Amino acid sequence: MKITVLYYTKIGHTKEMAEIVAAGARQVAGVEAAVFPMEAPDVQWLTASDCVLLGTPTYMADLAGVVKCWLETAGHKYPLAGKLGGAFATAHFSHGGGDIAIQSILHHLLVAGMVVYSGGDSLGQPVIHLGPVALSEDLEQYQSLFATYGQRMAEKAVALFGES
Repeated sequence: MKITVLYYTKIGHTKEMAEIVAAGARQVAGVEAAVFPMEAPDVQWLTASDCVLLGTPTYMADLAGVVKCWLETAGHKYPLAGKLGGAFATAHFSHGGGDIAIQSILHHLLVAGMVVYSGGDSLGQPVIHLGPVALSEDLEQYQSLFATYGQRMAEKAVALFGES
Protein backbone atom coordinates (compact mmCIF):
# COMPACT_ATOMS: atom_id res chain seq x y z
CA MET A 1 0.00 0.00 0.00
CA LYS A 2 1.25 3.45 -0.93
CA ILE A 3 0.85 6.62 1.11
CA THR A 4 1.68 10.09 -0.16
CA VAL A 5 2.78 12.79 2.26
CA LEU A 6 2.65 16.21 0.63
CA TYR A 7 3.89 19.38 2.25
CA TYR A 8 4.59 23.03 1.65
CA THR A 9 7.38 24.66 3.60
CA LYS A 10 9.06 28.02 3.66
CA ILE A 11 11.83 27.43 6.21
CA GLY A 12 11.93 23.62 6.37
CA HIS A 13 9.91 22.84 9.50
CA THR A 14 6.91 21.34 7.71
CA LYS A 15 9.18 19.24 5.50
CA GLU A 16 10.92 17.89 8.60
CA MET A 17 7.61 16.90 10.15
CA ALA A 18 6.38 15.39 6.85
CA GLU A 19 9.41 13.07 6.87
CA ILE A 20 8.54 11.99 10.42
CA VAL A 21 4.89 11.33 9.46
CA ALA A 22 6.12 9.14 6.59
CA ALA A 23 8.55 7.29 8.87
CA GLY A 24 5.67 6.55 11.25
CA ALA A 25 3.55 5.25 8.37
CA ARG A 26 6.38 2.95 7.27
CA GLN A 27 6.21 1.22 10.67
CA VAL A 28 3.05 -0.53 9.45
CA ALA A 29 3.68 -3.78 7.56
CA GLY A 30 3.13 -3.49 3.82
CA VAL A 31 3.10 0.31 3.76
CA GLU A 32 5.35 2.40 1.55
CA ALA A 33 5.27 6.14 2.23
CA ALA A 34 6.84 8.81 0.05
CA VAL A 35 7.23 12.52 0.77
CA PHE A 36 6.91 15.23 -1.88
CA PRO A 37 6.76 19.01 -1.92
CA MET A 38 3.26 20.12 -2.83
CA GLU A 39 4.63 22.01 -5.83
CA ALA A 40 6.12 18.84 -7.34
CA PRO A 41 4.23 15.67 -6.41
CA ASP A 42 5.03 12.40 -8.13
CA VAL A 43 1.72 12.06 -9.96
CA GLN A 44 2.14 8.34 -10.57
CA TRP A 45 2.81 7.70 -6.86
CA LEU A 46 -0.03 10.00 -5.79
CA THR A 47 -2.45 8.27 -8.15
CA ALA A 48 -1.46 4.84 -6.81
CA SER A 49 -1.73 5.93 -3.16
CA ASP A 50 -4.67 4.90 -0.97
CA CYS A 51 -3.87 7.62 1.57
CA VAL A 52 -2.79 11.25 1.08
CA LEU A 53 -1.61 13.39 3.99
CA LEU A 54 -1.03 17.13 3.66
CA GLY A 55 1.18 19.36 5.75
CA THR A 56 1.13 23.13 5.97
CA PRO A 57 2.89 25.85 7.86
CA THR A 58 0.51 28.23 9.59
CA TYR A 59 0.28 31.76 8.16
CA MET A 60 -2.08 34.43 9.46
CA ALA A 61 -3.76 31.79 11.68
CA ASP A 62 -4.65 29.58 8.70
CA LEU A 63 -3.13 27.32 6.07
CA ALA A 64 -0.54 28.64 3.65
CA GLY A 65 -1.89 30.17 0.43
CA VAL A 66 0.13 27.71 -1.67
CA VAL A 67 -1.65 24.82 0.06
CA LYS A 68 -5.07 26.42 -0.43
CA CYS A 69 -4.39 26.95 -4.14
CA TRP A 70 -3.25 23.33 -4.49
CA LEU A 71 -6.40 22.11 -2.76
CA GLU A 72 -8.63 24.26 -4.97
CA THR A 73 -7.29 22.57 -8.10
CA ALA A 74 -6.18 19.13 -6.86
CA GLY A 75 -9.63 17.55 -6.84
CA HIS A 76 -9.86 18.17 -10.57
CA LYS A 77 -6.25 17.41 -11.40
CA TYR A 78 -5.61 14.29 -9.29
CA PRO A 79 -7.82 11.27 -8.49
CA LEU A 80 -8.35 11.98 -4.78
CA ALA A 81 -11.95 10.81 -4.34
CA GLY A 82 -12.23 7.70 -2.19
CA LYS A 83 -8.71 7.98 -0.75
CA LEU A 84 -8.05 8.37 2.97
CA GLY A 85 -6.89 11.88 3.84
CA GLY A 86 -5.45 13.74 6.77
CA ALA A 87 -3.58 16.89 7.67
CA PHE A 88 -0.87 18.24 9.94
CA ALA A 89 0.60 21.68 10.57
CA THR A 90 3.53 23.59 11.96
CA ALA A 91 3.19 26.92 13.72
CA HIS A 92 5.24 29.50 15.61
CA PHE A 93 2.75 29.92 18.45
CA SER A 94 0.58 27.52 20.46
CA HIS A 95 -2.52 29.50 19.54
CA GLY A 96 -1.29 30.52 16.12
CA GLY A 97 -3.95 28.77 14.07
CA GLY A 98 -2.55 25.27 13.55
CA ASP A 99 -5.92 23.65 14.30
CA ILE A 100 -7.68 26.10 11.98
CA ALA A 101 -5.20 25.30 9.20
CA ILE A 102 -5.85 21.57 9.64
CA GLN A 103 -9.62 22.09 9.63
CA SER A 104 -9.35 24.07 6.41
CA ILE A 105 -7.44 21.25 4.76
CA LEU A 106 -9.89 18.61 6.02
CA HIS A 107 -12.83 20.60 4.59
CA HIS A 108 -11.14 20.69 1.20
CA LEU A 109 -10.40 16.96 1.34
CA LEU A 110 -14.06 16.24 2.05
CA VAL A 111 -15.13 18.38 -0.90
CA ALA A 112 -12.70 16.40 -3.08
CA GLY A 113 -14.52 13.21 -2.03
CA MET A 114 -11.86 11.92 0.34
CA VAL A 115 -12.44 10.04 3.58
CA VAL A 116 -10.89 11.93 6.51
CA TYR A 117 -9.74 10.35 9.75
CA SER A 118 -7.76 11.18 12.86
CA GLY A 119 -8.65 8.57 15.46
CA GLY A 120 -9.58 11.28 17.93
CA ASP A 121 -9.43 10.09 21.51
CA SER A 122 -10.57 6.56 20.60
CA LEU A 123 -6.95 5.44 20.27
CA GLY A 124 -5.84 6.79 23.64
CA GLN A 125 -2.70 8.75 24.27
CA PRO A 126 -1.52 10.75 22.54
CA VAL A 127 -4.91 12.19 21.60
CA ILE A 128 -4.91 13.58 18.06
CA HIS A 129 -8.34 15.03 17.38
CA LEU A 130 -7.83 16.67 13.97
CA GLY A 131 -4.17 16.27 13.17
CA PRO A 132 -0.91 17.10 14.93
CA VAL A 133 0.58 20.59 15.22
CA ALA A 134 4.28 21.16 15.93
CA LEU A 135 5.59 24.43 17.32
CA SER A 136 8.75 25.70 15.70
CA GLU A 137 10.49 26.54 18.97
CA ASP A 138 11.04 22.83 19.72
CA LEU A 139 10.23 20.54 16.77
CA GLU A 140 12.04 17.62 18.39
CA GLN A 141 9.44 17.57 21.18
CA TYR A 142 6.73 16.72 18.59
CA GLN A 143 8.51 13.99 16.65
CA SER A 144 6.89 11.05 18.44
CA LEU A 145 3.44 12.66 18.06
CA PHE A 146 3.91 13.05 14.31
CA ALA A 147 5.30 9.51 13.97
CA THR A 148 2.29 8.17 15.88
CA TYR A 149 -0.02 10.12 13.58
CA GLY A 150 1.64 8.61 10.49
CA GLN A 151 1.39 5.12 11.96
CA ARG A 152 -2.28 5.54 12.87
CA MET A 153 -3.17 6.85 9.43
CA ALA A 154 -1.33 3.94 7.80
CA GLU A 155 -3.10 1.43 10.06
CA LYS A 156 -6.48 2.93 9.12
CA ALA A 157 -5.57 2.88 5.41
CA VAL A 158 -4.67 -0.82 5.67
CA ALA A 159 -7.91 -1.50 7.58
CA LEU A 160 -9.97 0.31 4.91
CA PHE A 161 -8.21 -0.79 1.74
CA GLY A 162 -6.21 -3.87 2.69
CA GLU A 163 -2.58 -4.41 1.87
CA SER A 164 -1.69 -3.78 -1.76
